Amino acid sequence: MPENDKIQLFEEQTIRTAWDEEKEEWFFSVVDVVGVLTDQPDTRHAAKYWSVLKTRLKKEGSELPTNCSQLKMRSADGKRYKTDVANAEQLLRIIQSIPSPKAEPFKLWLAQVGRERIEETIDPELAIDRALETYQKKGYSDEWIHQRILSIRVRNALTDEWQKSGVKKGVEYAILTDEMTRAWSGMSTRQYKNLKGLKKENLRDNMSDMELILNMLAESTSTEISKSENPTSFEESHAIAKRGGIAAKEARLAVEQQTGKPVITSRNATQLNAVVTNLLESTDDIIDADDGKGGDE
Repeated sequence: MPENDKIQLFEEQTIRTAWDEEKEEWFFSVVDVVGVLTDQPDTRHAAKYWSVLKTRLKKEGSELPTNCSQLKMRSADGKRYKTDVANAEQLLRIIQSIPSPKAEPFKLWLAQVGRERIEETIDPELAIDRALETYQKKGYSDEWIHQRILSIRVRNALTDEWQKSGVKKGVEYAILTDEMTRAWSGMSTRQYKNLKGLKKENLRDNMSDMELILNMLAESTSTEISKSENPTSFEESHAIAKRGGIAAKEARLAVEQQTGKPVITSRNATQLNAVVTNLLESTDDIIDADDGKGGDE
């Protein structure tokens, strides 16, 4: 069930949001966003503006107003009323239709993202460069970043193999990924995310080095089995994904037996990066202390 009491701020104005656990998506109150972007004095005026905009969009042939869902959200009087909501993609399309100075930054951003995607299609190396830059800005170590880029290559090799085997993108990819994750970690992908306190965030971006290595092992093993056996159906690929996960599980159990501690951690990227930062700061303190001793030792 969605969480319908979440409030986010935009320029110190409230936007009601809801997280849908099943769809793994955030939904935003369209009326709230419209009200903020068009400087409406109250919810009633914002709702009227949205009603006019919906009519215009329908006349233009847009299916957006029809595709928007409704959720019960808490109003200013404390009661819950059915409210038009949009996911991130739908919301950005609505923003594009609003002639407002406040919407311009979003439109410029969308234009920039579109341009970058076209450039990356022409030169895929640009996508890798931008990914590296993004991870660096988020505070990941260079070692982790290189490992993460390798994991992307491993994942792409697996999905290429799935495509050859007739597995459909989307739901079937997600089912196979879930089966593999469950086999090596003992948890579904959703349970793994819950353990780390994640919602929409990428699970791999929140894995420790060892978690990422074992996940790569599961995917790489599944790829090699698939290449050897040439499956021709989803069911056959499903069985292979489970076998790849089991191989990684055996490796996980061996590591845990040798180290005496679990591989899987509840720490997410923020916490893991904080650990790295603290270690680096501690190292700097030790170096500073040594430099302060003087002498030639």
